[in-house]
Amino acid sequence: MKEIPVADRPAPTFVELGVAAEICDALASGGITRTFAIQELTLPLALDGTDIIGQARTGMGKTLGFGVPLIDRVFDDARVPEPDGTPRALIVVPTRELAVQVGEDITPIAESVGLRVTTIYGGRPYDEQIDVLESGVDVVVGTPGRLIDLHQRGNLNLGAVRVLVLDEADEMLDLGFLPDIEKILRAVPEGRQTMLFSATMPGPILNLARTFMDRPVHIRAESGESEASIHATTRQVIFQSHQMDKLPVIARILQSEGRGRTIIFARTKRSTASVAEQLGERGFKATAVHGDMGQPAREKSLNAFRSGDVDVLVATDVAARGIDIDDVTHVINHQVPEDEMTYVHRIGRTGRAGNTGTAVTLVGWDELPRWKMIDDALGLGFPEPPQWFSTSPEFLEALDVPEDAGESVGPARPVLGSRPIKDRGDRRDRGGRGGRGSHGGRDGGDRRRRR
Repeated sequence: MKEIPVADRPAPTFVELGVAAEICDALASGGITRTFAIQELTLPLALDGTDIIGQARTGMGKTLGFGVPLIDRVFDDARVPEPDGTPRALIVVPTRELAVQVGEDITPIAESVGLRVTTIYGGRPYDEQIDVLESGVDVVVGTPGRLIDLHQRGNLNLGAVRVLVLDEADEMLDLGFLPDIEKILRAVPEGRQTMLFSATMPGPILNLARTFMDRPVHIRAESGESEASIHATTRQVIFQSHQMDKLPVIARILQSEGRGRTIIFARTKRSTASVAEQLGERGFKATAVHGDMGQPAREKSLNAFRSGDVDVLVATDVAARGIDIDDVTHVINHQVPEDEMTYVHRIGRTGRAGNTGTAVTLVGWDELPRWKMIDDALGLGFPEPPQWFSTSPEFLEALDVPEDAGESVGPARPVLGSRPIKDRGDRRDRGGRGGRGSHGGRDGGDRRRRR
């Protein structure tokens, strides 16, 4: 596999890289004209039909890195048959949320050239997805299980796919989708273009590439940088916080100067629901996303967060996959993540697309050994975080929290993703509202216009 490093030069525009004028206009209407590193490296190769293995962290523009050339080739590449309602391109992703997000990102540019996009994932009725497929689509975005189901039923024709994308391949491996991915790869025609994107490259993913890809070019958008230095646009604040004081701490962080959309990560479904419930009780506009919620409820929560109806999202790591929002100002780790890669993925939700962000990690006293392992692995230089309380002057100053900030901001609000009252039980991590004791559970053609 040939490998191309990043060059230190001004980013070119999509126009300069030869993208169809119609697509460039659609991007420009959304304020996008210049490429990010992964796009700059991917586009010339992908537009030429080359197989690609891409590595870039979340928030570096990966979706457009494969989405733009995919749409461009289906629209106007002599090697891709004229669109006729049979899928010409397939994008496979690990989660429902990511399928929705990728679909939303590429639909405007697809529509600019008259192409139809649909998303296929579990948790939705088969009939509505079959109806869309039968009406004709050009690009399908979906999760492995539902894609295989519809293909085996005869509703999803993969025989005309000329461009295949596997996004977040390492996550699909972690979720046990590798057998389904291999079935999909065998179902699509040989001679297709394959683009594989993965944050890490474990052995099974490399074997997949060797077996099913044709002389792929390996691209790293941030070659030579450590995982920690990747997050240069994110201010990392780490301190020890007593379990019973974590919710008062979070309540004050949510009142910090310049705080916008915020994602709070919890380790379990129960603690995710609990944190969201308690923030709602304190008057914050919060919602939750976790595995115990049905798909319609999860979509409702994510849509509320994207639209700004709520500005605090509490989520588990798996449920947060696919949340691709560039203007998240704060990420808060309610508990220390399981490992360094989870930490990197979490804080990568802020400081994206040229914006700055703040990532706060609350280290419970019993979580200090796990934090030390993460700190050592990433070389962060915070092996012994300071001990701060919700009223500590150092805490208030470090996070620009007003001195008069309290533990609540108004009357209780309803919370999407909360549990029925009868199921909440006696929360050990809960203190009285307004008191010092508080929460903290353990836890080439003539179809395009050229410039």
